[in-house]
Amino acid sequence: MEFMGFTPETFDFLWGIRFNNNREWFMEHKAQYQQTLYEPMKALAKALVPSFAHVPGLELHLSRIYRDMRMHPDTFYKDSLWFCFQRKSKGGMLEHPCLCFEVRPEGYRYGFLLYYTRAAQMQELRNRMAEQPDRFLKMVKKAEKVSGIALDGDRYAKPKPCPDDRLLPYFSMKNFMAIADCPPDDLLFSPALLDMLRTSLTAWLPVNEFLEI
Repeated sequence: MEFMGFTPETFDFLWGIRFNNNREWFMEHKAQYQQTLYEPMKALAKALVPSFAHVPGLELHLSRIYRDMRMHPDTFYKDSLWFCFQRKSKGGMLEHPCLCFEVRPEGYRYGFLLYYTRAAQMQELRNRMAEQPDRFLKMVKKAEKVSGIALDGDRYAKPKPCPDDRLLPYFSMKNFMAIADCPPDDLLFSPALLDMLRTSLTAWLPVNEFLEI
């Protein structure tokens, strides 16, 4: 299937499953889910695979709409669908950097994410930045310029010691996020979304690799 864009019916389903999170409603609308959400998402993700095929270990992960009932016994289905490019690891997915895209009832979001980090992991990354400040700053600046998304993150209450004033904003972060958050728009309903995502996500690939532990 070639990616041709999502449709307004995609969001009819997403809002519907948010407010009707039960098997009966889902089964009545399963064809709508497959045709307007799952199949376009899968086609979009697969079309991006060649852009990352040259990176050893980087794999496509496509989410499922079905929740793990052991973790969420009262909620059968998710009200969003996402994919990401990330290295396979034994730890939790959000403990490793990824390049991601998600559709949810409010719209869509995409970019670079390294969300859950351990203290030792962040210290190792700060050491890496301090050892190669020019390289790190150059790749972040380029990614921000190409994608139009700024690198940000949650902040420590107490600033960390920083050997280079240029790195101060990044030493104060306890995770890293460069995420564009968009309402449903013409781009989302167009095949042009593929080219935009290819440009934006590949722009953040060097940062993704630099921050991999």
